[in-house]
Amino acid sequence: MPKLICQHTLKLNCSFPWLICVLVNLLALNTHAQTIPPVPKQVSLSADLSVKELTISWFGGAASTFDLIILRTEFNTSVFYDTISATINQASGRHEWKWTSAEPLECTSLSVRIRSRDGLATSEWSKINTFRGRDLPSINTLQMYPQDRVVEVGSNMTFCCIVEEGKTFKEMLYGNTIMNVTRLSRRSYATTLVNVEPTGVSGSNIVCRLKDLSLTGAVMFVGYPPLPSDFVCETQDLKSAECHWKEARDSHLTGERRRTRYSVNSRNCNVDSQLTCRLPLWDGNWTLMAENSLGHYSLSDSAELIHRVRPVAPVNLSSIANAWNATVIWQWTYESYFTLDLNCQVESTNHESKTLHVFSGVGLRSVKLSGLHPDQAYTVRVRCGDQKYFWKWGDWSQTFSFKTQTDVPDPPDVWMWMNKDRTGLVVWKPLDYQQSHGRVTGFEVTLWNPEDVEQHTQILPPNTYSVQVNLTEMASLGVNKKVFATVVVKNIKGASPPSRVPLRFIDEQPLVLSKPVFTNNGFFLFWQQNATNTCNYLVEWLDTSCEHDCPVKWIRVAAGSTNVSIESENFKPGVRYNFSLYSCPSDSPQLIKRWQGYTQELVPSRSVPLSVKSQDSKVVITWGEIPLSDRRGFVLGYNVYISNGSELALLADALILEMLGALGTITILLIIVTFICYKKRNCMVHIVEKPERDFNKETLVVIPEEEEYFEKDEPVDTDEPMSLRYYNQVVDDRPIRPRFPGSSASSASSLDSGHTDVTYTGIQTSGSSLVFQPDPQGSSEEQPPEVVRYDGGYKPQMHPKVLSDDVVLKSSNPFQESEAASSVGYKPQCSWHLDSPTDTAETGSLAPSLGSPTSVASTQFLLPDGDGDEKNKQQPSSAAATWFSNLLLSSKP
Repeated sequence: MPKLICQHTLKLNCSFPWLICVLVNLLALNTHAQTIPPVPKQVSLSADLSVKELTISWFGGAASTFDLIILRTEFNTSVFYDTISATINQASGRHEWKWTSAEPLECTSLSVRIRSRDGLATSEWSKINTFRGRDLPSINTLQMYPQDRVVEVGSNMTFCCIVEEGKTFKEMLYGNTIMNVTRLSRRSYATTLVNVEPTGVSGSNIVCRLKDLSLTGAVMFVGYPPLPSDFVCETQDLKSAECHWKEARDSHLTGERRRTRYSVNSRNCNVDSQLTCRLPLWDGNWTLMAENSLGHYSLSDSAELIHRVRPVAPVNLSSIANAWNATVIWQWTYESYFTLDLNCQVESTNHESKTLHVFSGVGLRSVKLSGLHPDQAYTVRVRCGDQKYFWKWGDWSQTFSFKTQTDVPDPPDVWMWMNKDRTGLVVWKPLDYQQSHGRVTGFEVTLWNPEDVEQHTQILPPNTYSVQVNLTEMASLGVNKKVFATVVVKNIKGASPPSRVPLRFIDEQPLVLSKPVFTNNGFFLFWQQNATNTCNYLVEWLDTSCEHDCPVKWIRVAAGSTNVSIESENFKPGVRYNFSLYSCPSDSPQLIKRWQGYTQELVPSRSVPLSVKSQDSKVVITWGEIPLSDRRGFVLGYNVYISNGSELALLADALILEMLGALGTITILLIIVTFICYKKRNCMVHIVEKPERDFNKETLVVIPEEEEYFEKDEPVDTDEPMSLRYYNQVVDDRPIRPRFPGSSASSASSLDSGHTDVTYTGIQTSGSSLVFQPDPQGSSEEQPPEVVRYDGGYKPQMHPKVLSDDVVLKSSNPFQESEAASSVGYKPQCSWHLDSPTDTAETGSLAPSLGSPTSVASTQFLLPDGDGDEKNKQQPSSAAATWFSNLLLSSKP
């Protein structure tokens, strides 16, 4: 506080300044007191839990601006902090301010503090006031808030779960969806549903679940505020008012507490699904109020009573029925209708038609319906409306049924068909229900002549519609007399007026037969009008091929008509129909015009009957007509075709196919034979691969061939090879024996070959190059072949003697083996002889024939020297060809 200190020595001189100091100090104290606002006092809290609203009130003096802070008590977190303007309640003198919470106020405790503000100057904070939630330690139960809350579609809603002490929260579910949660306090958790949608009758569930699987929950109902429409009031008894309206949308809220409630002029209405409210008196002005948990809506209507009359439905219907009309009678519920000018509709219905009759009158209670048919069942109903100030048609009455009385039948529609022999048919059409006027009991047909009294009458059963007549059996009718047939229909009420038709054969045939025009709607016939003709017309049609007792059809046409369309479901394509137009059919029918036509012309069903007759060099062809029933169209002419009797058939295609088939078969057979031969060749011949050449050998080692013989008593190997194979170069598997230039060209030429060759020996040839010629310098004596005895086992590999290079081949048998070598082992192929002409001539024995046991050897030749090469080149090449020809011409013994 500012202080002023005065020091003075003289009392008189200091009195005035001292006074000034006192005044300044007092002014400073007052100024300081005015700049500090007072602290709010007696703060109190009250809550409206249904709307989550917290009301805060306090004494704040003259201040109007305050700082307000709201905290969650347990976690001391701020929920709201702002500067507010509060008004003073004139009754209590307290400042009040209301705050709406996002979460239910039960979820957690809230602490509130307030301070006054005057510009930048603020007072001290008030004492803490706490609003206690339901998460207090003293309330140790599992809880969920809010319960059974009703909210509007599209809003956001927050729910909280308060767990028990010592339990652990797990999750919150909305339907099957796990929600995000916010922790409000130690035991309280909250979740918010955004933009909620309408729920069903039982609402939607929000569930809180703990770790120990215990749970709790709440139900939420989501809907709309009421929205009525089309509110109108009317009267039926001319005293009270009946108001109606509709709901523009479904509120989705049901149940006694949540449903929409209606009132008209502050009178509660117990409405059902019809949304109707009845008032005992006509007010002329009405206000509808609709209200539910989410809001309310109102509509108004006004009118005079006489302008809003909607009559009630007539009651107690009855009738007085005659054959052709009926009177319908009804009663009114209210006597006030007796003086009311009414319009009434009477709807009558039988089995195939519905007719609406309109009547007017004061207090109308009965009407007469005309245009009915005898012996018919009818159903009627009635409704009425105000004639002078028409508002709406009243309700339909209950249906009422009655049946008209029977009456005599209408006259039948009669026609005839006459044959040339004065026989024929009298035919008539069946009567429908509107013509019979009751059940038909029979028919009466009478034949009579106007000049005679005698009549011929015949009674027929009800289902008969034709009768045969024979005028020749009725002598009284005469031949040239005019005869009529009369037909009468009978029912329980009596007989119909008679219908007559003259019976005479009409043999007139017009000069020209017209063709009718056929369309999808039938045959269209037209004719010229005859001014002198005042009678009706009759059009008759039948199958043209019919000649006796024809089932004729007909239709009657009014006088003055010039065309008619004939329709029938019995018309068939390919059938010719006759259409005849008669005038005055009931008195003296006259044929006016005749048509013939088809619905569709088809190809004749049979050929023309043809016959041929020869006359000299001419041929006469004659044919008959096709029967009318087989023509199936109009014959326009005949085409005659002549041919010479021969036919030209195209066979080239067939021959080509046969040739291709034969060639294909042959090709397949050749492929099969080639394949078999190839497989057999691989099975019979074994080819030994070439050995490696030894280029170190300087000279060709000559090994003489040796002949082997068995004694005649020794068994010989007679196995014959399955097939013989030749090559261009034929050699032996033993060393090559020198030959004369005219001997084996193939052996000589084989020296040039580096290929593997196979030699067949022991084959009889005539002048073949395989014959070994004796050396001209050698001895001419022929040594007999040695007989070799084998006393050992089977030894297929015998080693021949190797001759030295200086050996002179002068012996006639240069292939003798040593005694030791030839005395042991079994040699399977040793019965062959050299095919030498000299040997054959000198020994006088026949050479072995083709097919004798042969040996097959594979030989690899070394490169010969230059002289030998030149010598071999000079040998003729025809020897191999001669050998091949002899081989093919040879045969087994």
